[in-house]
Amino acid sequence: MGKLFFRYGAMGSSKTANLLMAHYNFQERGRRPIILKPKMDLRDGEKIVKSRIGLQASCSLIEEFEMKEEAYDAILVDEANFLTEAQVDWLAEICDTYDIPVLCYGLKTDFQGRLFEGSKRLLELADAIEEIPTICWCGKKARFNARIRDGRIVRDGEQIMLGANDMYVPLCRKHFMSGEVKTYEKVSADLPGIMPELTEEI
Repeated sequence: MGKLFFRYGAMGSSKTANLLMAHYNFQERGRRPIILKPKMDLRDGEKIVKSRIGLQASCSLIEEFEMKEEAYDAILVDEANFLTEAQVDWLAEICDTYDIPVLCYGLKTDFQGRLFEGSKRLLELADAIEEIPTICWCGKKARFNARIRDGRIVRDGEQIMLGANDMYVPLCRKHFMSGEVKTYEKVSADLPGIMPELTEEI
């Protein structure tokens, strides 16, 4: 029963929505789950996790969390890419000590295609690693997160810069490497041509 999960996906893959659905399922079955997130993620409020589609729930900050025996049946972590290596080790220890599932959701790589510290450690320690898919504007599976400014990809800068669709877009490797980005308006216009490839990818 006690497993450490890393469920990762590119920007816009509904990671937080998946976390909230898992949290609801635990509650529906009479379990006692808790949602944690790193302190640095204050985009939706200090102790709130919120998905792009409007789902939300209260949470605790991982920096303030203290595990108590038999207090929780499951731990769900949002924005797990922002965890430190030590925090991931601690979550793995909780998983093993209390024999409960710990489900971590987050990005795998940053805007330069490099692993985040927390993601790297989760890839090393997790019992189960699952990708939550999303697509590039071309319809292929998106595995990369491009930071954009004025419609162009930004290649340099700080690794962590909080933002959403206004700053980041999911891209396949080809378009991440080439730097070709389309606006959502352009993609909508091209949608009939994209759909066949999208269907094949998913």
